[in-house]
Order: sequence, then structure tokens, then C-alpha cells
Amino acid sequence: MNNNKEITPTKNNPSGMRIQKILAQNGVGSRREIEKAIIEKRISVNNTLAELGQSVSASDIITFDGRLVKLNSAKILPRILIYNKPEGEIVSENDPKGRPTVFDHLPKIKNSKWISIGRLDFNTSGLLIFTTYGDFANRLMHPRYEIEREYSVRVLGELTEDQLSQLTSGIKLEDGLAKFESIKFKGGEGSNHWYQVTLKEGRNREVRRLFQFFSITVSRLMRIRFGTITLPSNLKKRSYIEHSYKEVINILSKFNMNDDGYQKNLGNNKK
Repeated sequence: MNNNKEITPTKNNPSGMRIQKILAQNGVGSRREIEKAIIEKRISVNNTLAELGQSVSASDIITFDGRLVKLNSAKILPRILIYNKPEGEIVSENDPKGRPTVFDHLPKIKNSKWISIGRLDFNTSGLLIFTTYGDFANRLMHPRYEIEREYSVRVLGELTEDQLSQLTSGIKLEDGLAKFESIKFKGGEGSNHWYQVTLKEGRNREVRRLFQFFSITVSRLMRIRFGTITLPSNLKKRSYIEHSYKEVINILSKFNMNDDGYQKNLGNNKK
């Protein structure tokens, strides 16, 4: 799309971009969230209800729940940051119980929002990734891509060789077969032992449930890696680090998401 050319708004602009994609790139939400909103008739384009897959451009007037969505005429480099979540915080912007949320510690942004890539439960700590780019979030979370997650786990007890073998070959849980891609003993004292595990999916409480299958309780669980992104050892809990524009480009490249539109606009988006 030529961003310098004036485009006359139409219901289905062949020179534009699909509405789900352009709203995701502008940080409005993930594609799935936007598709749901379109089906629920919450999004309009030029005062007409939006349709799934319709093409729009920066010159179109788009409203979401009655509020104007400000689009950038050029693709802007997405923002990506990593946060060291402590135990005792939830990964949600609003909690009916009033518990602390990870979003309380993130930088405020205008005309966009932070999208969490995966979740960690209330009692799990470690690496969380946030982005303003919905497509990038979906790419990392989609089961088809089998993005590897790595955790450091402290348990009460010790696994036998047979149990270690079963955990990497597969165990049938209530929601299907589950396994660790790898599991390594990392030492310990007394009844506490540490293991380092990797898996390629993000089912609810999956690490804990795999250990619980052998009646072994997880007393501490920390995510230390998600794909190629690792938790820096010097990042304090409740703190974040935002990636530089070069780091963002490098990350997008590794996931084949570094398209020409971003390359052309790097000069205007350096931090």
C-alpha cells in the first residue's frame, strides 16, 4: 500500500489492508479479539458496520464501541517488552477480587494497549512478554507453531528414573496427552529439589499437573524462557525492560514477521 497516496474511503478498499490486520498492528487488540468485536457489531467503518475481512486504509473512519480509532498512515514498529512477574499478581487488566495486576507496573501508552503473550497463574513467577502487535502475540501463542517454554521448578520430593521417562514420553491428563520436551535435575537440599523443564504448549497449570500426576507438589514455579526470549538474570521482580528498535526487528525476523513495511519506517521509529 502506498501510504503517501490519498485514498477515497470505500466499503471494501482494494488498496487497503484487512481490518483485522490493521487494527492488530495499531495495538487495538489481537485479530481474534477484533473478529469477535466485528461479529458482535461493535466496529464501524465510515458509519457502516464493519465486515470480517473488509479492506480499510488510514483514511477510513473507524470506530470501536463508539470511540474513534486513530490509525497510523504508515506501519509503526511494534513495541515489545519483558516483565519479571512476581507471585501474587494476576495477568489481567481488571480483577473483581481487587488483586494486584501485572498491568499496574507497565508503561502507559496512548492509542494502543499492551497485549500479554500467554499467561502465568497467580502463584507462578518469571518471564512475561507484552507487545502492541496483536499478530505477533497470536504467532507466539498459537499451538501450531509449538513455541518452546522453559521453566525452573522446585518440588517437594524427587522423581525416579521411570517417572522422568514417563514425563518426556507422555502422560494422559484430563484434557489430553501432555509431556515435557525435556527435563533436567538441577540439584537441591533436603526435601526440596529443582528441575528445569521445557514444553511446547501453554495449557492451564500444565507443569504443576504433570508433577501432581506423581503426587509431587510444585512449591515454586518460574518461567525463564519463551521461544528465543529469555528472562535476564539482573531484571528485578515487578520490573520491565523494553526492547530497542533493533532488538524488535531481530525478534520479528526470527518469527518471519519482519516485513518491508517495518523496514521502510525504521528511521522514524528509533528509540
